[in-house]
Amino acid sequence: MEEQKEITPMPRIGDKAPEFKAVTTQGDLHFPNDYKGEWVILFSHPADFTPVCTSEFMTFASMADKFEEANCKLVGLSIDGLYSHIAWLRSIKEKIEYKGMKNVEVKFPLIEDITMNVANKYGMVQPNEAATQAVRAVFFIDPQGIIRSIIYYPLSLGRNFDELYRVIIALQAADEFGVATPADWRPGDDVIIGPAGSCGTAENRMAGNEDMDCKEWYFCTRKLDKDEVLDKILKK
Repeated sequence: MEEQKEITPMPRIGDKAPEFKAVTTQGDLHFPNDYKGEWVILFSHPADFTPVCTSEFMTFASMADKFEEANCKLVGLSIDGLYSHIAWLRSIKEKIEYKGMKNVEVKFPLIEDITMNVANKYGMVQPNEAATQAVRAVFFIDPQGIIRSIIYYPLSLGRNFDELYRVIIALQAADEFGVATPADWRPGDDVIIGPAGSCGTAENRMAGNEDMDCKEWYFCTRKLDKDEVLDKILKK
């Protein structure tokens, strides 16, 4: 009888981020406990000393201060050892130039995961894509340690970093102002008000009795000033 492998279910949006302890390029890590009160982007990459991953790490490192201003820390992972990580990050700083970025120092933690413990907990290994490498997974985790958004990319596709930053800002704006954000939302764009919960509310909205613009009872928006959004989210 063929032995069945144990399958670890992927964490989902709304779940508590799976807890783990790990060694990183910045010391020991207890996740997500070490990041209470902060947003975190936990992301995986396939392997050290690979070109797409190099371009991504340079971009992440160059944007680290921008994410920090948005109360968001970065934590990377691959199924490589600590010394491989260190050598690769030193090589990036000393030898690689990409899109005007050079002498880039990666200061956020990069997790050693040669046992694949963390990668398996987070469903980062997709066997039909690669059995021994993590795909490009991105987990957005809130200050309470709850997974709020997940984005997956295959090995061949580098991430869109404007989108990763947009997501972290939009999630915080939705929480702060009790709204939803429409397609392609950026700070300064109109936001979405939740659908009316009763016929009376719907009637008031369509009669223009509330401070919003309603195209139909279920589609209402209101203005939200860009500075108001950024003043609430970005650190001063």
